[in-house]
Amino acid sequence: MGTTQLESVPEPKYWHLRTVLTEALDSEFSVGEILPNERELAARFGVARATLRQALEQLELEGRLQRRRGVGTTVAPPRVGVAVGTEQHSWPGAPGDDAWQAVDCVTAVPPAAVAEALDTGRDEPVHTVRRTRMSHGQPVAAELLYIPAASVPDLTAIDAPSGPARARAVLRELHRLELEGRDSAVELGSARADDAKELDRLPGAPVLVVTTRYAAAGRTAALSVSTYRADTCRLTFGDSGTVEIHQDPQRRAS
Repeated sequence: MGTTQLESVPEPKYWHLRTVLTEALDSEFSVGEILPNERELAARFGVARATLRQALEQLELEGRLQRRRGVGTTVAPPRVGVAVGTEQHSWPGAPGDDAWQAVDCVTAVPPAAVAEALDTGRDEPVHTVRRTRMSHGQPVAAELLYIPAASVPDLTAIDAPSGPARARAVLRELHRLELEGRDSAVELGSARADDAKELDRLPGAPVLVVTTRYAAAGRTAALSVSTYRADTCRLTFGDSGTVEIHQDPQRRAS
């Protein structure tokens, strides 16, 4: 691997280095591959380590790189497309929703705002299904799905008392209802301690919070709060409402 010296350019040196690094990521590195250490990279490109750090931080902000605790700086996977649409009529956990993995299910009193949205009593426990979404073996989103007991009246604790099996049992019962519609809202937020641990981020890291209301039998039958890593996802708009993994044309990590 030869040494590439940067020519004198009018743009900031770190920004030009960002462009050079982007080309190297596309042609020389694979998704998940660990980059050489800062000393080696600075020597290769003939820049000060402070300039290199600026370029790496910019690429991390753009979602091209990830700094993983105990691992180092790795090439990030393609961004997850978070679709904003209302025409997708399917319950969570339905066929085609296999990007999400059921983790657990507990029965507990939800936050006050959730209880109000579900029109349940402030002290009324609801089923809380926890799921994670993976991309290239890494967690990119965590979901809490709140389901009142009235939406799954035939559920029993005997068949699936706890864990992922319990979560899947709750979802199966929910699918018995006829979905009348769904609507979503998206806002930028900061990762709480539990979300940060789930997503391998530091508390306070930027996230996108997608709140989805599912309607059936003339009422809110379930409410989903999904927290996406802001560095690994992008919003997509359209009528289909599908959520897909998107490969950016400029992100051809091989």
